[in-house]
Amino acid sequence: MDKLWDDSNWRQEYKESKRLSKFQLEILENGPRSLSQSWILGAMHGEWRKMKGYKYPDPPDCSSSFKEFNQMVKENFEHSPEEFGPGGPLTNQAGSGTH
Repeated sequence: MDKLWDDSNWRQEYKESKRLSKFQLEILENGPRSLSQSWILGAMHGEWRKMKGYKYPDPPDCSSSFKEFNQMVKENFEHSPEEFGPGGPLTNQAGSGTH
């Protein structure tokens, strides 16, 4: 079961739960000063989340198929392609000089 997150005080909880190096303590207290330090901080946050049992929720299922998309277009399109004739709806407008 997924828990609601409360990571407002995660840095303090993480410091109290493990023996950390001076380098790790400095990053926790003062924040990262480089990209690699931000990766280390992110890894520490991930380890803290794992210790607490927090997990990211599963992403929603947003999958669809091209077949479903085509069916939706056919059902919701106002005009049939035959109404436009060869070349599509904008054929007569191209190069007319009225733009």
